[in-house]
Amino acid sequence: MSAIPSESLVTCQNGRKKSIVLQGILAQETHDADLLPYGKTYVAASYVKYLESAGCRVVPIRLNLTYEEYERIFHSINGILFPGGAVDLKTSAFAKAAKHFYEFASKAFDADDYFPIWGTCLGLQLLTTLTAGKVLLTHTDTENIALPLNLTNAAASSKLFQKFPLDVYKALSDEPLTGNFHHFSVNVQAFLGDEKLSKFYSILSTNNDRKGVEFVSTMEGIRYPFYGVQWHPEVNQFQWQQYMAFPHAPNAIRVSYLLADFFVNEARKNFHHFPSSEEEEAALIYNYSPRYVPTSSYIQVYFF
Repeated sequence: MSAIPSESLVTCQNGRKKSIVLQGILAQETHDADLLPYGKTYVAASYVKYLESAGCRVVPIRLNLTYEEYERIFHSINGILFPGGAVDLKTSAFAKAAKHFYEFASKAFDADDYFPIWGTCLGLQLLTTLTAGKVLLTHTDTENIALPLNLTNAAASSKLFQKFPLDVYKALSDEPLTGNFHHFSVNVQAFLGDEKLSKFYSILSTNNDRKGVEFVSTMEGIRYPFYGVQWHPEVNQFQWQQYMAFPHAPNAIRVSYLLADFFVNEARKNFHHFPSSEEEEAALIYNYSPRYVPTSSYIQVYFF
């Protein structure tokens, strides 16, 4: 990779310094009965707040656009988050759109264009599917449970965790700071047994479900800036339903912010931008209003 120019020296073609980070969030297909009355696709507001908390602006990315439209968006944003959900990892509109960005980002990186991808929950599962070329999921008893991480030897020197304060890094293993809300996971044995996956990603943490099944809970690309967490860091700060296992301890809040800050700083290494300020403003999440849905664990949701 060639050296990344310093932010202070880079100016976009529209004349503005590249201090404004634009993070994309891919919309998700609506299946939850509480959300169906409001729209066919959505972005949970907690993901938006999570990224904004680290100093970026958010661009929601709709489903069912053309290849050319996704390509234009890719060259206008600085990174993308694949959120959680409950759709097919091969045939859904979510998976098909994500595949385009995965391929764009991979090709761009090989051409010295650094474009980070973050996958949360289903997003991690989708990253493994796109890399392996097949679905490698195992049913796990991991719905609504907060867990400490079983950090691997690779975690301390990882890009994701190496700048964590020591007390927060230790707390990841000692305290239940990670909220899990999934019925399927990537089994550690299946991960390590797949040559494409094991050569592409480094496992930073694992966990065991209520029945002892070990699964991958945190991973990062060995070469590519692709990151995945099976747990939900955004809920620590921004979701509050009392019946849900949302970690709200002080260290849980710190973990959430540190990960958001890490990913936004990864996006600062990318210098894509919209052709004009007008196009940028039209694409931002500010053009939409979140709906309050008190029966949903998301609480606030953007619909499209």
